Formats: sequence, structure tokens, C-alpha cells
Amino acid sequence: MDRLLTVYEVAERLGTGVRFPRRLIEERRITFVKVGRHVRIPESAVEAFVGANTVEPIVLRPTGLRKAA
Repeated sequence: MDRLLTVYEVAERLGTGVRFPRRLIEERRITFVKVGRHVRIPESAVEAFVGANTVEPIVLRPTGLRKAA
């Protein structure tokens, strides 16, 4: 079973403030579990969120040196 994280633990893992994961929950942009009145986020949901929002760098071709006119 996946470990359930608090909003504070998710904020720490993402390197953000607590408001950011709370906003993700409010906007339904991340999977969460309600345990009574508490909200928990599965570890796999945090990893999936990071993976889905990871931008790969662009690899540029070397063009060689050009002479100034």
C-alpha cells in the first residue's frame, strides 16, 4: 500500500509552501484521500504529478563557428 502524506510533507518534498499543495487539492490537480476531515496525498500521486510536469531540456545541434562579416 502507498504511504499517505500530509499536506506539509508534500510541500516539503516539492520544496514549496503549504499553499501550493492545498491549491492542487482544491483545483483537483492531484489525487488525494479524505480521512474524516483530514486530507492525505498518496506518495505515488506526488511522484506522478512531478513526472507529468517535468520538462525535458532541448538538445541543440552544434552549428559550428561563423565568421563575422
